[in-house]
Amino acid sequence: MRFMMMIKSDAPSEAGVMPSEELLTAMGKFNEEMVGAGVMKAGEGLQPSAKGARVRYQKGKLSVTDGPFPDANQLIAGYWLIQAKSRAEAIGWAKKVPGGDGEIEIRSLYELEDIPVDPSEQPGGWRDQEAALRSADGEAGGAEIKSPGRKPGTTRYLLMIRADKETESGLPPSPEMLAAMGALMDEATATGALLGGEGLKPSADGARIRRRGGKTTVVDGPFAETKELIAGYTMLQVATKEEAIAFAKRWLPIHAQGGADDCEIEIRPLFELTDFPVDANEKTDGWRNKEAELRTRLGEV
Repeated sequence: MRFMMMIKSDAPSEAGVMPSEELLTAMGKFNEEMVGAGVMKAGEGLQPSAKGARVRYQKGKLSVTDGPFPDANQLIAGYWLIQAKSRAEAIGWAKKVPGGDGEIEIRSLYELEDIPVDPSEQPGGWRDQEAALRSADGEAGGAEIKSPGRKPGTTRYLLMIRADKETESGLPPSPEMLAAMGALMDEATATGALLGGEGLKPSADGARIRRRGGKTTVVDGPFAETKELIAGYTMLQVATKEEAIAFAKRWLPIHAQGGADDCEIEIRPLFELTDFPVDANEKTDGWRNKEAELRTRLGEV
């Protein structure tokens, strides 16, 4: 089973305060442990929301709002994509994430077999196209999911579509929606912009791991604050934030076909190693080199 573990932001991360070398080292060891166990398939940190944007589709009209955004503890600071035998195993890994107080949300990902076959589906339709795309990415049959790299001259952006009552209901998208989304993804693939994308199952299947004052608690879903949940994501590598916004503007009307008259996508750039200032005290075999080696192992360029 594949899961997304999303770590929530806090005031320091939203202020752009870089993690300490001690935390970066501890996080690197944690990631190495997951990779060694065959669990970790990808993982990224997101830059503060001040560098992001939100695209909203409300009653047929599109609007764009630049960051920063309020309520830092409801934003995402980073994520891991893991493959575990069960939700309990995923929770076990989330409990081991280094750091102090904070919260991690765990959500399972949709697989093709989770979406019922519609009698109207045609050979060569969205399902076959999606299967071919996953096969090309190394995802077919639960195989290794490679962490995407970046082409020179581009920035990687994570586009996160917010949940709504339709996505939280667990009802699958219509064949028409799936076909339209597949066509958009095919176009992004053809231009080299698409690095990945997944749908998240309803929060009823998820959990939250909270650490406060040295105590860890687990809260099972569903979660009430639907507008603060993520229903899916797409990762793009494009030259400008405006290109990512343009993609979001095309995605939202497709999503709205499912009945949502108010939907939103949050766009955030990803951290690259070059975004972290080099400290004069860094060791040659320290966290930076180990992180570069880890990214190579995960299939990044």
